[in-house]
Formats: sequence, structure tokens, C-alpha cells
Amino acid sequence: MGEEETAPSSSSATDKQQLKQAARIKLEELFSHLAAIENCGLGGKNEPLSAAVEEILATLANYGELARRCSESSYSGKLLMQSDLDMLSARLDAHVGSLRDIYAAGMLEQSHALVVSRASCASASKDDVRFYLNDVVSRLKIGGKVMKMEALIAFNEVIREDDRCIKIGIEIDSFLNLLVNLLDFQEEDVVEEAAAAVSSITEFPPGKAALIAAGAIAPLIRVVESGSELSKEFAARCLIKMTENSDNVWAVSAHGGVPALLKICCGDGASGSELVCLACGVLKNLAAVEEIKRFMVEDGAVAGLVALARSRGDEAAQISALDLLQTMAYRDESIREAIITRGGIPMLVGIMDPALAVSTKLREVAFRSMTMICLSCERSMLSSGLADHILHFLRFGEGPVQELALKASFWLCGASEYAKKAMGDAGFMPVIVKFLDSKSFEIREIAAETLSSMLAVPKNRKRFVQNDENVVVLMQMLDPEQGVSGNKKLLLSILMSLARSNSARKKMLSSGYLKNIEKLAEDEDEDETSDAKKIVRKLSSTGFRNVFNVFWHS
Repeated sequence: MGEEETAPSSSSATDKQQLKQAARIKLEELFSHLAAIENCGLGGKNEPLSAAVEEILATLANYGELARRCSESSYSGKLLMQSDLDMLSARLDAHVGSLRDIYAAGMLEQSHALVVSRASCASASKDDVRFYLNDVVSRLKIGGKVMKMEALIAFNEVIREDDRCIKIGIEIDSFLNLLVNLLDFQEEDVVEEAAAAVSSITEFPPGKAALIAAGAIAPLIRVVESGSELSKEFAARCLIKMTENSDNVWAVSAHGGVPALLKICCGDGASGSELVCLACGVLKNLAAVEEIKRFMVEDGAVAGLVALARSRGDEAAQISALDLLQTMAYRDESIREAIITRGGIPMLVGIMDPALAVSTKLREVAFRSMTMICLSCERSMLSSGLADHILHFLRFGEGPVQELALKASFWLCGASEYAKKAMGDAGFMPVIVKFLDSKSFEIREIAAETLSSMLAVPKNRKRFVQNDENVVVLMQMLDPEQGVSGNKKLLLSILMSLARSNSARKKMLSSGYLKNIEKLAEDEDEDETSDAKKIVRKLSSTGFRNVFNVFWHS
């Protein structure tokens, strides 16, 4: 028995360490309350507070005596020591509760409870800012609703002046934990101010990391579920920042974030535009994780987002919905099919209707969505009238929209032979030829590639040659002295495919730009297989030799 008492086990050492830690936490909490009392000022008239302080001092004296006896090992037994510790711990809890009750009852006159006045953050020293923020923290800990509200407003004002206050604030013990706890406060106006503070801190990377460590994700989701419109917006902004890291995406999903966010985007339409856009932004980050994206689909995300994108009157929400659908459909055939099944093509047709007065931005997003979502349904696109809208904007669209229409044309004609034929019948080729003379090299190249792809269809070649101007434009653009516009190889490849036709060869000879081909053939003298030389040989073949010699040597 004696050996057991003199050789404490590792478990008893652990117990002592835990007791010390618990005592330290309670003492620190009590100290923060006393520091706040000092800032408020003690008057002789405040008898309840004076009595409470006297009792606290007595308890602290007992704690000191207990610490001395523990260090001298003068206790007669472990059970007695544990009993004394429990009793003193309960007293500390009672003191903290007493101070809170005094504040809640308004026994501290409000005139004595004003937040410490602050100098301008730009000119204040770091110590001055820290003193001011420590006072804010004290009032958040022990103040009632009014004092908490004033402290939060003061903090939000000061961080708008200087983000240095955020850096100092996150270094103060328990400050972030206090803010996180206030997200669950019963009074909505306090929650709004707390959410605003958390949102500002989240913009600062160390602050974001510290908030996540303080357990902010779960209360933020509770705000998204049941807070006011403004507090939900602040919470969603925080979650967008936090879910930039995929590790936090799982935490948001685990705490029920997906249903809460989808309810905002795809619910009864009660949420405002700003909140809907922010919720879509969080979901976009969540969709980066495949398993969570599948859960979103199972929870009705596709149908809800298609409906949101189809709704009129709120373009910002439509753009956010389309952007999220694009993210979900990226490299995912099953989701593309789900979007189409749930009305994706009619939705895009409606947005891209030239008769509707919608912004250029919305149409740009719709074009990008079309090329992402409709990868394997060109027949549906053509039959729905979507291709007609593309052709309209190719002819009459503003700069960015016209460029996207050209890219959509390139994408569509590469989908299938059926699409190439349908586009030829619809009149795409004469319009695309005009882009071969664009100032932008990228546009010229896309136009040349699109035209080359369409002319692989014999019916399209025949139709193209019937228009005299088409061949002339191609020949003209090969002028070496002007610098060959577009992609020389593509232009020559187009002419080479046209040269199969007698009528096309005649129009090349009569175009007035035959010397352009001659010059290119001479420049490529070392390459007997070049398209320029092949075209020259075709034009000088039997039946065309005499005519060719006249133009060649004129």
C-alpha cells in the first residue's frame, strides 16, 4: 500500500494536469470579468457589485492556500484535495454567473459602461489599439444585449478604418470564440453584427484559418438556415471564403450546408438576389468535390437551378445559376444529360432569344453554358432554334457576344456531319467568311477553321462556290505583301478542297489574285507537297492550261 501511495501512476499525473488546466481556464475567465469591471469603474453606490468582488477576493485567497498545500504535499489524502478543488471550482462558476446577472439586471449604470474611446486607427499605436480591443472583448464577455451590440458596432467600425485591427484582434485570447458564439445569440440584430465581424475577419487569411479552428462553420450554417436576410448574406460570404479549401467543403456538407444553400437557390423565391448569388457561389465550391456534387444532384439541384436560370427579372441570379450548372456539367456526361432532360435547351433558347432585352453579360454566360452543356445534342439544338440564335448574333451581335457566337459555330460544326450540313443550309458560311478579315488573329483563325470544317461536306462546297465573292475573298487574303491574314495553311487547305470543282478553279483564275498563289508557290519552292504548289498544278491541268498561262504570265 505504501508503494502505491509514493509512486503515482501515469493516469493520476494526467488527472492533475487536467485539473490544473480547468482551474486556469476558470481563473482566466474570471480575470477578464474583473478587468472589464475596472474599465467600467466601481462606485460606492453599487453595493451588489462591491459585495460580489469581496467574495471573489476571498475565493481567490482560498485558491492560493490550496495551491500552497498542494505544492507542499501537506494534504492528508487525494480525496480531500479533490473535494476542495471541486468546491472552489463551483465557487468560481458562481462568481462568474453572479457578475453576468449583475450586468443583465443593469446594476452597472450605462453611463459607466461606455466602450473606451478610441483614437483614429491610422495614428494609434499598436498598444493603444490592443487596449481598445481588449475593452471590446471584455464587454462582449460580460455585457448584456445592449453592451454586446455597442461593442460589435464599435469593432465593425474600427476594422473598416484599418485592417490592422483584425490582425491584432485575432491575437487576443477568446476573441474569435466570442464572435463565433454570438452567431447563435437569440437577438437577431446582435447576430447580424457578429456575422458582419466574422465576414470581415474571413477576408484576412490568418483570420479565416483561426475562425475555422474556432468552429465557425457549424454556426455559420445555422445562420444560413434561420438568420435574417442580412446575416445570411454575411454567413454565405464567409462560407465562400472558407470553402476555397476542399478540406472545409466536407465540414460544410457534414453540418447540413448543402440543403440549406439549395433551399435559398431553389426554394420558394423568398430570398433576395444578393443572397441567392452568394449561395450559388458556395455551392460552386462544394461541387468541386465529386461526392458532394452527386449529393447536390440527388437533392434536386439540377431542376432547381434550371428553373432559376429560366426565371426572368433577376439577371444576377440567372448568371449565378448558369455558372453553377457549368461547373457541375464540366466533364460529367450524366449531369449534362440531367440538365437537358430537365429543360436545359429550352432554358438556353429563351435566354438567347434576340427579341428579349437582356444584358450582354447574361448572353455571354449563356453561350458558354451552351458549349459546356450541349456537347452531344446538336440535333436538339438545331431543331429547337438555338442555332438560329447563334447565327443572328454572328451577324448582329455586339463584340463579345459576336465572338462567342463564332466560337459556338466552330464548336457546333465540329459536332457531326449532320450539324455541318444544317449550318450550311442555314447560311452560316457567307457570314463566317467576313470574319476572315478580322483584326484579331484568334478570330481569323477560328473563322478559317470553322469554314474549313464546313467545306468538308460536298454540298457545302458547291453552295460556297456559287457565291463569286467567297472565292475572291479567299484569294485576296493570300496576298504576301499585305501579310497573309488568318492561318495561311488553313486558307490554302480551303482553296485546295475547292479546287476539286471546275467552277471553283475557273473563279480562282478569274479572281484577279492568282499571283498571290504564284508567290506563295515560289516561296515554298523547296516543298513540292505544299498546298500552294498543288493548287498551281490543278489550275495548270488539262483544260485549264491555256487560261492559266494567260493569267500566270500577264
